[in-house]
Amino acid sequence: MAGSDQTVLSVNLNAIAMLRNRRDLPWPSLVELGRIALEAGAGGLTVHPRPDQRHIRFSDVPEIRALLDDEAPKADYNIEGYPTDEFLSLVEANQPEQVTLVPDDPAQATSDHGWAFENDAEMLRPIIERLKGSGFRVAMFCDPDASEGEIHVASQLGVDRLELFTGPYGATYDNKDACAKCLDDLARTAGYAEKFSLELNAGHDLTVENLPALLKRVPDISEVSIGHGLTADALKYGMAGAVQRFLVALGR
Repeated sequence: MAGSDQTVLSVNLNAIAMLRNRRDLPWPSLVELGRIALEAGAGGLTVHPRPDQRHIRFSDVPEIRALLDDEAPKADYNIEGYPTDEFLSLVEANQPEQVTLVPDDPAQATSDHGWAFENDAEMLRPIIERLKGSGFRVAMFCDPDASEGEIHVASQLGVDRLELFTGPYGATYDNKDACAKCLDDLARTAGYAEKFSLELNAGHDLTVENLPALLKRVPDISEVSIGHGLTADALKYGMAGAVQRFLVALGR
């Protein structure tokens, strides 16, 4: 597994798309800001197209694919979402390097929990087989305090990675005791993943301030997907400056 000095930063473009969608205008441009992020050192781009297209539109997905193919062929494209037939078809048409399966209801404002692997295993198994058969790396959203049994079930489904849901950790920014508890949970879950030979991603409410402590406790994170915090930083530092700040937080 990768150490923190090799953790890939994938910039999630959803918050930028949500800002764009406030007007019937083509700016801010996802392609332009994705390009700036890649040029500044990001190792990939993430999108989460939801059925209502309230941020990422289906038409954005091939445009980001073309940007990566033309200008950053070594960067990864991560498409995440709930595996409806429409989502799976969109993925297959745009050939991302990674597909992250997320158990969110279409009505949710944002992702807020991981899969219940034992309960969802039979539904997920043929979907994962389909995606793996197409050559995609498959990750699944995972609760920060998942049990060893749940992680074992996930490993038997044939996925490559788990994405640790770090939303609860991000919410402890003003509570040291709660922060320590969340880090304990994440480190324990990461230990189960390592036991069953699963690589790790992490995402949700990660910031320049909380990334170093996370990587100190869970150093073997292959990729972090960051949107809200990085976009907020970009309002102060510009997209390139924000990416560079996060790379420093990752130990670069």
